[in-house]
Amino acid sequence: MIRNTIAELVRNAILAAQTAGDLPAFEIPTVEIARPPRAEMGDYSTSLPLKLASVAKRAPLQIAQTIAKHIPAHAALEKVETAAPGFVNFTLAPAWLAAQVAEINAAGARFGNVNIGNGQRVQVEHVSANPTGPLTVGSARNMAIGDTLARVLRAAGYTVATEYYVNDAGSQVRHLGASIYARYAQQLGRDEPFPEEGYRGAYVQDMAREIVARDGDVYLQMPKPDAIRALKRVGVAMVVEWLKQTLTRARAEFDVWFSEQSLRETGLLDEILTLLAARGFTYEMDDALWFQATAFGLDKDAVLVRSPQVVSEPDERATYLASDLAYVWNKLALRGFDRAIYVWGADHHGDVPRVLAGATALGLDPQRVKIILYQLVRLTRGGEKVRMSKRAGEFDTLDDLLDDVGVDAVRFLLITSSSDATMDFDLKLAVKQSNENPVYYVQYMHARIAGILRNAAEQGITRTQADLNLLRHPAELNLIKQMLKLEETVELAAVKLEPHHLPHYALDLGKTFSAFYDHCPILPPKQTDPALTQARLALAVAAKTVLARALDLMGVSAPETM
Repeated sequence: MIRNTIAELVRNAILAAQTAGDLPAFEIPTVEIARPPRAEMGDYSTSLPLKLASVAKRAPLQIAQTIAKHIPAHAALEKVETAAPGFVNFTLAPAWLAAQVAEINAAGARFGNVNIGNGQRVQVEHVSANPTGPLTVGSARNMAIGDTLARVLRAAGYTVATEYYVNDAGSQVRHLGASIYARYAQQLGRDEPFPEEGYRGAYVQDMAREIVARDGDVYLQMPKPDAIRALKRVGVAMVVEWLKQTLTRARAEFDVWFSEQSLRETGLLDEILTLLAARGFTYEMDDALWFQATAFGLDKDAVLVRSPQVVSEPDERATYLASDLAYVWNKLALRGFDRAIYVWGADHHGDVPRVLAGATALGLDPQRVKIILYQLVRLTRGGEKVRMSKRAGEFDTLDDLLDDVGVDAVRFLLITSSSDATMDFDLKLAVKQSNENPVYYVQYMHARIAGILRNAAEQGITRTQADLNLLRHPAELNLIKQMLKLEETVELAAVKLEPHHLPHYALDLGKTFSAFYDHCPILPPKQTDPALTQARLALAVAAKTVLARALDLMGVSAPETM
């Protein structure tokens, strides 16, 4: 990556200046290279001299000039300049830029990979919605963020495993079991009241109907509590299969589907409670077991195991926090992931400090845990907000959304905003076939390039070794610079865990290609120089490659025709 090359040149220049006595000895901080806000400042810039002024005891501009003097000639750089109050600006050499077209085409679908992960094992756990019904649009945003992050982290050199945490323990799935039992009994002619906290969606009727067809009245022969527990397990299994089908359709694949109930069945949850007690971070009060969260700076302690006076079901006494701590131990201590990334809805923000405190109490490094909080999606239809509630049965499912607007629009549009910003999903925009729709525009640009290449073949133009040095037009060079930015975008998204940089990059690349195509004819009759046609065809192939890679990192298709 050229940005890293420039950073190394700056660091070596400072060392050379110190050796020559032009700068005093001091520890060189991290050299940060950025893209300047204005084109006249070059392609890259560093403000490091401003930071060095106090330790070097010199004016920032003087330091900048000293650094520039000690930067040797480099094939990638046309010029190195300084600017007040203390910047070193770098302009890339046109010949070097042109040569990058061949590098991109040689890399193909691997272009954009950056090895900052060095093979570290990272787990991305996302979606993990309760297995009590179809996925909603809110979970769709979780999916888009989590799956895109997994793709980006792989491109950044990490070994990534994706996981869905199935919340198959607790009151929510008990309510599902009770809901199924009521509908099941009703379909068999029994006057069974529907539970107040039940799930009223039509899908529960469908589940009950399928169970009746398969098992008859077997569950009516059981005591009701036993039947509800059995139907809870049956219902969860059915919903999990739906979830798998929906997420596969949305191009989100999971390496592991992890059962919360397994934490209890394997005894791990009890082991964690014992470990916390041995480390002195639990106590009993009011027949409940408490975690001493205040020992880690939190304002109050948290319950790990509820009093039997509060919860009637024995297997529901353990709180979500207890399961969360057993789960993080499973991830980091037992399975040995270097880092565990969670994607949670913002309504779980209060759980974050407790989980981190609990991890610390267990002797785990909380820096290995990263919890990304995302705000909810407001789905609008004709300006009216669509209600989403599994229990009330008033929601549009992810499957409905995929039917309405397609996988590509869902995945692209749901990551266009930062995860900490609430977003409106505009159903009309998502299906609009115009430049207003960003996913349509980016895909159209890819298809447009594919059409240019087909047109060349139809004209009998066979691609040969291109003289890339002919690429000197500003629009050509700008396109190459924008293509090279993919590596920086992947690194940025991976380091900050912010996938929203990708759709904006892809949109900018599409616009940059459009500007190039407007100014630089590729094929006859507008282009009469065969050598320039070959060079620009090579550039078009590179642009198509980079657009396709950017789309693939988002799980979005790159159509050849539209």
